[in-house]
Amino acid sequence: MAVEHPPAAPTGDRSRIHDIGYRGYDGPRLGRAYARRSLYSQSLRGAYGLGRSAKSKVLPMLLFAVICVPAAIMVAVAVATKAHELPVSYTRYAITMQAVISLYIASQAPQAVSRDLRFKTVPLYFSRPIESADYVRAKFAALASALFVLTGAPLLVMYIGALLAKMGFVHQTEKFAQGLVCVALLSLLFAGIGLVIAAFTPRRGFGIAAVIAVLTISYGAVSTLQAIADSQGSGGAVPWIGLFSPVTLIDGVQSAFLGGSSGFPGGVGPSGGEGVVYVVLALGLIAACYAILNRRYQKVGL
Repeated sequence: MAVEHPPAAPTGDRSRIHDIGYRGYDGPRLGRAYARRSLYSQSLRGAYGLGRSAKSKVLPMLLFAVICVPAAIMVAVAVATKAHELPVSYTRYAITMQAVISLYIASQAPQAVSRDLRFKTVPLYFSRPIESADYVRAKFAALASALFVLTGAPLLVMYIGALLAKMGFVHQTEKFAQGLVCVALLSLLFAGIGLVIAAFTPRRGFGIAAVIAVLTISYGAVSTLQAIADSQGSGGAVPWIGLFSPVTLIDGVQSAFLGGSSGFPGGVGPSGGEGVVYVVLALGLIAACYAILNRRYQKVGL
């Protein structure tokens, strides 16, 4: 008579369940708004190297000092000589220092977005209660804010110096406010252009080179064409040529509507009607940059 044996235990299954102490989170859920603010705060701090290595702080802090020192020198001279007006207007100062601003945006725009793309960490952001539009909004606002701090700080130095030199309070306050409007527009435009370029160049070095090329080469080419047109007696073409560079675009806006002097050949900026075109184009470029970034990160999130 055959004896039945119990089935042998499978030898391949050695799984075990271990209690390693994980506990569920039952605290408050802060949601998208908190995540967006946190990303904005972290990106703004990163634009000046805060919370990062000491090496990361060197360039942004150096550029911040470079852009503020000439303003402090002008103030010291104005106070010492009891001048009645600052040698450079508030709205012209950022245009004069455009090389420093271009270098800053070229170094910080890739830092803001290129590493996330290169190391493919962007989808990790979207695994939290944050969407691609939140990411773009936070990064855009952070870089524009960082650039506004960079360009607005020397204006504040000039304003305080002008008041110490006992220049007219009402006049200086009005010019200072116009200068802030100018650098706010510049910050939005340059931040948008820098982020769009960096968002398509995951390699940080390529992003830096591309941003510098777009901002400086376009300015050099437009300035050269304007000088040629002016020397050939075609002064009417000078304002229209200025539409093709971010720097000259801001220059045209500030000379047309913010009471600043023009850096165009002959010192003649765009007229009222031409100035409207400058403003519309500047705002259109900012909106286009934001739309391109949204489109880009909708695809990256997939």
